[in-house]
Amino acid sequence: MRQAPRRQQSAGASGAGGRRAAGRARSPARLGGRHAWASAGGPAMRGYLVAIFLSAVFLYYVLHCILWGTNANWVPPVEMKRRNKIQPCLSKPAFASLLRFRQFHPFLCAADFKKIASLYGSDKFDLPYGIRTTAEYFRLALSKLQSCDLFDEFDNVPCKKCVVVGNGGVLKNKTLGEKIDSYDVIIRMNNGPVLGHEEEVGRRTTFRLFYPESVFSDPNHNDPNTTAILTVFKPLDLKWLLELVTGGKIDTNGFWKEPALNLIYKPYQIRVLDPFIIRTAAYELLHFPKVFPKNQKPKHPTTGIIAITLAFHICHEVHLAGFKYNFSDLKSPLHYYGNATMSLMNKNAYHNVTAEQLFLKDIIEKNFVINLTQD
Repeated sequence: MRQAPRRQQSAGASGAGGRRAAGRARSPARLGGRHAWASAGGPAMRGYLVAIFLSAVFLYYVLHCILWGTNANWVPPVEMKRRNKIQPCLSKPAFASLLRFRQFHPFLCAADFKKIASLYGSDKFDLPYGIRTTAEYFRLALSKLQSCDLFDEFDNVPCKKCVVVGNGGVLKNKTLGEKIDSYDVIIRMNNGPVLGHEEEVGRRTTFRLFYPESVFSDPNHNDPNTTAILTVFKPLDLKWLLELVTGGKIDTNGFWKEPALNLIYKPYQIRVLDPFIIRTAAYELLHFPKVFPKNQKPKHPTTGIIAITLAFHICHEVHLAGFKYNFSDLKSPLHYYGNATMSLMNKNAYHNVTAEQLFLKDIIEKNFVINLTQD
């Protein structure tokens, strides 16, 4: 009789142990269920995250295309970094109404000149106002230059006050040298010398615009602090630059007069002007037609007007010196240097001097610029 309870107890113990065993037996099943859920949910979760990522990339691409295609003020990150070299001003310059784009970076860079050309429309024009059929010439020449920076990296002067110094004979016997040297930025052009004319035109030069037929060859005229800016009018100009900086043989065929056979500037000093600047001068400031009549030679801006257009895009205040011509006396000096006379201007079929004089008169009368040589 006493053994029966033991059997019951054993049975009870066995039942409890069975339940524990069953519980232990079921535990792997439960764990297996969790693992099965995880293995089933893992790929789904990963797929969900991938879908979110791809959607974000697609939205970014759409917004990027919209901005690139429709917002004229949007610029790529590289270009924005360069444009930031121009310190912003709180007030607009007096000439702001003349410009479509303020603070435009004026120099081409090898890394992105095609993108910039597409952004500002230079890929739709041939030289001298675009790169449409000469992109490879630009690429080769730009690849040999060492910089496309605008100002020195340590230059943080905001609201720059600039003077554009023309080569006009009106500067003869003037004593503007000290005044000119006081400006933040001094822009000169072609082979207008400083050496020997310091009292008249000053000593300093920030930028000097040139083309192959107008650049100095005499190393005595080199200033290591000057940035020399090539204004490109024809494919030969780019080929000429490439040959000079790589030590190649200069082919002088195709130039209207013999170009420089050596370059006094080092590659780090040389920049290539964006054709957009010249196009702005021609179409928006001088209002030249995009197509000239067949019986007329196309007219292009002088280097002086191009230099003023450059100044409008990088300066806050612009003054002029040496831009007045004396057409009433054809024997009067054309330049402040040399012996050329005003009679040469009447023989120039490449420029529209009348249109340029009207433009200068207009911007002076409207106080867009200050003329230092106004009588």
